[in-house]
Amino acid sequence: MIRIETLRIELPGFALKDIDILVQDGEFFTLLGPTGAGKTLMLEAIAGLVPITSGHIRVNGRDITHIPPEQRGIGIVYQDYALFPHLTVLENITFGLRYHKTDPQASEQWLQWLMERLGLRQLASRSISYLSGGEKQRVAIARALAVKPSVLLLDEPLCALDPNFREEIRHVLKKLHQEVGITFLMVTHDFAEALFLGERAAMLNHGRIEQIGPVSHVFKRPATPFVAEFVGMRNVFPATFDDAKAVVDDLELDLLEPPERDKRYVAIRAEDVVIRKEKLCRNNVNVFKGKVLEVIDRGISHEVLVRTGTVIFKAMLTKGTLLEMNLLEGKEVHIEIRPSSIHVL
Repeated sequence: MIRIETLRIELPGFALKDIDILVQDGEFFTLLGPTGAGKTLMLEAIAGLVPITSGHIRVNGRDITHIPPEQRGIGIVYQDYALFPHLTVLENITFGLRYHKTDPQASEQWLQWLMERLGLRQLASRSISYLSGGEKQRVAIARALAVKPSVLLLDEPLCALDPNFREEIRHVLKKLHQEVGITFLMVTHDFAEALFLGERAAMLNHGRIEQIGPVSHVFKRPATPFVAEFVGMRNVFPATFDDAKAVVDDLELDLLEPPERDKRYVAIRAEDVVIRKEKLCRNNVNVFKGKVLEVIDRGISHEVLVRTGTVIFKAMLTKGTLLEMNLLEGKEVHIEIRPSSIHVL
């Protein structure tokens, strides 16, 4: 268990401000946010690598705030592996054991199990220089776990890998966490990674926590405009509210129900903005006439920007649907947004 209480770290030009997080024992917790949000700084504070200004860090009930890194019982895996190039795979994995008092027989059994699970047994005598990116990251994970830490910190462990190795290590991490039962805390800026691996997540922005909760809840019910945009809601607009209607510039959007008083925005996923060539007579709720401004190729799909009045909506279409509808810039279309697809923030 990791308990962070009113943690504050002040650096020139940046600060982590009054961070409160509770990570349950054995949980896979993800810390999400863009570059520069303070994610790695928080990880290094837990590991004891940076001094804190105020607050407390507790692991399994033990206050480790001012304890040296080597006495915290924490393992850390960096995105750039941080392996020793002059040592073999086995020498890298066992490097930290010299600083820990362990039972030799139990330690050997644990090492053999780790190397087997991570597919490293055949690579034990190989030089680090001759490993692939995925193999290097598996060595880094084995080294961090070799000392049997109570907590494993992961600093964007998939970021430096190409897509094939990234998929491999994602599955390795998920299976390993299920088998060893150690608390994992992973920093990432990729929400897809958090959805696949994490149980709960904290959203960090400019040194402050904006939302904490189950990953699926953060994805479906973002609490702030920042979180909404981070989880892929491409349409986030300031709005005023009149009963069960949201007013965005010159448009009125029907909602399922009146929002709470403190709400100031609406958010709509791009895939929930439905584009039609003709207006359907059966339903006039949130149906607006517009004009295609731009079509952007996003690889497996296309983003279509449609101006309706003064509001520009972003919709997402497959390549096949785009070709079938023959959507070109300047073409008039109708868009439809179901009330159930509008999130109020």
